[in-house]
Amino acid sequence: MTEPEKQKKLFGTNGVRAVVGKEMTPELVMGIGMALGSMRKGKIAVGMDTRTSGPALCSALKAGLLACGCDVVDMGVLPTPALQYLVKNHFDAGAVITASHNPPEYNGVKVIEGDGTEMDDEQTIKLEERLFSKDFNLVDWENVGTETSSPEMIGEYIHSITSAFPDSTETGFTVAVDPGSGPACLTTPDILTKLGCRVHTINGQTDGRFPGRLPEPSPEGLKALSELVISTGAAFGVAHDGDADRAVFVDENGDFLEENEEFALMQRFACKGKRGTVVTPVSTSQLVEAIAAETGTRVEYTRVGSIYVARKMLELSENGENVLFGGEGNGGLIFPAHQHCRDGGMTAAVMVHILKNEKKTLSELRKELPSHHMIKDKIFTTDAPALLEKVKTDFASDRLDTTDGVRINREKSWALFRPSGTEPFMRLYVEAENIEGAKLLYNEIMNTINN
Repeated sequence: MTEPEKQKKLFGTNGVRAVVGKEMTPELVMGIGMALGSMRKGKIAVGMDTRTSGPALCSALKAGLLACGCDVVDMGVLPTPALQYLVKNHFDAGAVITASHNPPEYNGVKVIEGDGTEMDDEQTIKLEERLFSKDFNLVDWENVGTETSSPEMIGEYIHSITSAFPDSTETGFTVAVDPGSGPACLTTPDILTKLGCRVHTINGQTDGRFPGRLPEPSPEGLKALSELVISTGAAFGVAHDGDADRAVFVDENGDFLEENEEFALMQRFACKGKRGTVVTPVSTSQLVEAIAAETGTRVEYTRVGSIYVARKMLELSENGENVLFGGEGNGGLIFPAHQHCRDGGMTAAVMVHILKNEKKTLSELRKELPSHHMIKDKIFTTDAPALLEKVKTDFASDRLDTTDGVRINREKSWALFRPSGTEPFMRLYVEAENIEGAKLLYNEIMNTINN
């Protein structure tokens, strides 16, 4: 009899997150630091987003690493992709204190490998086993690690983006930026200014209470950004989540650019005139297939989660494939020539480059995309496995894909039903060519769920 496959117990799709003072405590984070320090020796970079609990938890993380003999370099407040870029180029591993898009009462830890990607499932399970069993390689007083700080290194990350677009300077664009009081306050306005843009900001001061809007950049939360775009005559507005690994946009009319449309526009830019592969999860719009057909590229699908996309991109590249682009339909996009992780700062810079070269407005570019309509919903349940099995049974006559949850595939529509990897609910995605088709499939699924 084969042993059941080991599963992560604490970490989700992107790190571990929980409410501070309840599940998320300094004791837990110090344990994660000791587990990481036992597995990855050498020089470890740490950083955090702007949450009020960040300094306390970051201190606990550093204590765990130092106790295992690691030399710690504190990068201060910075976007997660900035830490990942710096780890890839200078450090043996890293960790960032962040809860990304979760509300302000949450915080968490993302662990970064030496190649700049998030730790994969296999190694994360090993880290958890050390944490739960307290199997730590602590050192004596003569061998504890040293701590230094290098917050100025964030400038290297900014330069890595702006130097990728030497012909984008002096664009003359006006751009509105909403960093959401997160670490993108320290990077995206500077990046866009260096690309020749005139930048206006809202929620541009770091504040872990997030007074202007929640860390999740939803259409409802970006109304002030839309107003700023219109009042300043900006070419577009860009907003980030709580750790700036994602970017979402509003066009020059203040209308929200649905994230799958954003993916399609970026995909078209990355693949134009080239032959290769695009990697994305099963939750991404069928627009990806339309753009692939247009550009003569191939699409490879993965489980939902940027780490699965990044690892698949690296795997395909190592096997000789020309991997051009990757990411998720939530504004988390990966440009492999830059680095193999979601990067909101790079995404903002690419949008400037696209508009400059296409010489069209963002609203004109989105109108050129094939017709589609997507519905997203959250389903709260105490028995996710049973609900998944019921959906499988009720839709057994359809083409089903169980790569991640259950994806129902039809000729002109599809739906995905899966547990969230970061929050206690099920996610439902439904897409069709028009709103009527999307509603029809959505109602079918909801009837199954409600019954």
